Amino acid sequence: MIEEASIINGTNAELELGELIPGSGEPSQLDAGRCATLWASSKQRLSAADLVAVHFFSRSVKWRIGRTSAVVISKLGNGWLYPILALIIFGHFGEKAIRVILAAGLNAGLLHCLYPAIKRYIGRPRPFRTDARLSSLFGVLDEHSFPSGHAMTLSGVLVPIVLAWPDCLSVAAALMLLMGWARIASGHHYPSDICAGAALGFILAYPLSAWALSI
Repeated sequence: MIEEASIINGTNAELELGELIPGSGEPSQLDAGRCATLWASSKQRLSAADLVAVHFFSRSVKWRIGRTSAVVISKLGNGWLYPILALIIFGHFGEKAIRVILAAGLNAGLLHCLYPAIKRYIGRPRPFRTDARLSSLFGVLDEHSFPSGHAMTLSGVLVPIVLAWPDCLSVAAALMLLMGWARIASGHHYPSDICAGAALGFILAYPLSAWALSI
């Protein structure tokens, strides 16, 4: 009887110790729950910060010059910007620009085919669809915001240009900032959409651009 009591007491002590010591027992379900809670909380905070930023930038389109600028820049990002860039680059650099223009065009085509699928998969609604206080300055091509197709395509087009002529980096950065501002101020995107689009465009376009410029 004494031995059985000792065994029982020892087992109870181990169980209590296992509950007190982190990492002992079966923490997998608890850790998974904590991770899920942390992820949901972080996502909620990011969404709230995103929305605050959209409202901040939307103030810049209360005046006509702001609205006009946002609309023009966004419309240029639908496609008109890229032939203009090609003409400027060819006019400045001549035949040296042909390979760069071809690489940029290939990037634009591939990314333009890819980002709609990503947007449909993520399914994030645009800011003006989720907040009645926001309004769209013009019609949208699709209903999803993440990632920004404008930022993704522009980033991919600018990669070979900057690789070929690093001095163009400041101009490329200015173009990205202007496009990002226009898309956010128009109520079509969150800042995280722009950042994700720019990052994806760079990551996907860089290897192809480096290869195209090296052959």
